[in-house]
Amino acid sequence: MNRLQHTFSLLKRNNRKAFVPYIMAGDGGLDNLVNRMVLLEKFGATAIELGVPFSDPVADGPTIQRAGIRALENGTTLKAIISEVAKARRVVSIPIILMTYLNPIYSFGIEAFVKEISDAGVDGCIIPDLPIEEEDMIAPNLENVDVELIRLVTPTTPMERIKLISSKGNGFLYAVTVKGITGVRNDYDAELYQFLKAVQEISLIPVLAGFGISSEEQINVLTKHCDGVIVGSKIVDLFESNNLDEMEGLMSSFKQKSKIV
Repeated sequence: MNRLQHTFSLLKRNNRKAFVPYIMAGDGGLDNLVNRMVLLEKFGATAIELGVPFSDPVADGPTIQRAGIRALENGTTLKAIISEVAKARRVVSIPIILMTYLNPIYSFGIEAFVKEISDAGVDGCIIPDLPIEEEDMIAPNLENVDVELIRLVTPTTPMERIKLISSKGNGFLYAVTVKGITGVRNDYDAELYQFLKAVQEISLIPVLAGFGISSEEQINVLTKHCDGVIVGSKIVDLFESNNLDEMEGLMSSFKQKSKIV
């Protein structure tokens, strides 16, 4: 049982929900990455999703695109990120999930990528542009080193396909909440809650909602229909503005209600 499975086992046993913040590696300087991860764990993160900056992202909205550009301008590379994750693993105990696209992995080399992220202590990997029909190019390699491939479903994914996708892996299922890219939103389509409820009923693994989540009110509503949330653009914005008080308030409030005991 890896860290992700262990963590979600504890959450289920204690009837708690997950809060997974997303940050862009290298935004604010790669030398700040470990400290930011330590801070997120202190504020109550269940796990951390760590973005790899990429010049041609397909799922990232404006906020995360800008963070990626800043990280690339800072000279951030995938190899340097993996090195920082290895340092973080000495002081961060919660699961670390790497979010990247196929091109950076191809450029790095699939076998080398899998070995190095495993050695560094990565627990899961999200690859948004990897369809399930093509995942054999990397999924068995990840499985061999006990790194979970986190798969995504969206409101436009047919139920039969959701059944197939959710039957894979042992980590969690990433349920995208919108028909579009990442970014803070004030409201959701009325059908979202039915979608999350249906996915949760189908899925054999925990279901986490992500994309556009930015407020305590949204989190409270969404977590009635899923096993946790992933918050990206809001966390990226708060780090950029150095508004750590608001970040602590958002995460600590959730921590009090969802603390793993």
